[in-house]
Amino acid sequence: MTATTGEQSGPQTPPAHGGGTAAGGAHRAPSIGAHRAPPDGSHQQPSDQARRAPSGRGGEIVPPPGAEARSTAPENSWRNLVPHTLLLAGRIVRRWSRDPATMTETALVPIAFLVTLNIVFGDGISHVTGHNALFGSVPLVAMVAATQGATVGGLGVMRERDDGLLARLWVVPVHRAAGVLSRLLAEALRIVLATAVLACAGLVLGLRFDRGVLSAIGWLLVPTVFGIAFSVAVMTVSVYSAKTILVEATALVSGLFMFFCTGFVPLDQYPKWLQPAVQHQPFSTTVDTMRGLALGGPVLHPFTELVEWSAVVVAVCALPLAIGYRRASRRG
Repeated sequence: MTATTGEQSGPQTPPAHGGGTAAGGAHRAPSIGAHRAPPDGSHQQPSDQARRAPSGRGGEIVPPPGAEARSTAPENSWRNLVPHTLLLAGRIVRRWSRDPATMTETALVPIAFLVTLNIVFGDGISHVTGHNALFGSVPLVAMVAATQGATVGGLGVMRERDDGLLARLWVVPVHRAAGVLSRLLAEALRIVLATAVLACAGLVLGLRFDRGVLSAIGWLLVPTVFGIAFSVAVMTVSVYSAKTILVEATALVSGLFMFFCTGFVPLDQYPKWLQPAVQHQPFSTTVDTMRGLALGGPVLHPFTELVEWSAVVVAVCALPLAIGYRRASRRG
């Protein structure tokens, strides 16, 4: 039989791959280099860092500058300790500078106390000692400002702990030791600033530096020795205390040191049985060192005792402070 018109004889040709043919029956070949989807059908987009990174030889992805350094320097490395400490110390100093009460206690209150001491005791002490009483009263007030400021700093630690700021700082990539060291650095800056303000007030009242510029610079730095040690002790109390009364009680210790000090009245005006304790307590050793730097006299022996006092306080409080600060930072 003859085939019906329009029908094709012979077997049918299977359709081209992909289900489509070009005009005239020719199949279109896939273009070279065309993107092929992965077998699982997922399409992974390159990361933003890979898109921004320059390509090296052979199409390799070159990491951005500093990426290798960041990957090899964990948060607790010594390389990060200094910048993290400076960053957190700057935060504390800026907060103090914006607080009128802190600035008043740092500058105005010590000056008022110095003027009061000079009016009440100045002439009598000068008559007994034979030199200006400011050589003892200015260092004494500098130490009072240093220790009283440490009490205020301890209350600030408690406030940040209760507000959860220490816990938030604990989870960010910051060196663990930077939290404590930054506070001590900020305290040192505050003590130097308060001592410089008191020195200016003392110069107006009649204080003079007879030993030269270097001795005057050393005079400014001496109060930071025991001031930092006292701050360590107060901070240790603050991280363990639930109420502020214990931290505020540290001001009583500062008051006892002040009244039984060679900068308050001369040593021979105290009872003989009390004179050894007055002579060798840290406020007296600080005053004697600063008096020697400004007026002349022994410096090495009282300064050695001052360093010993400070080293003992720091050694006793270092481990409890580290444990307590870590516990306070992980609170909640």
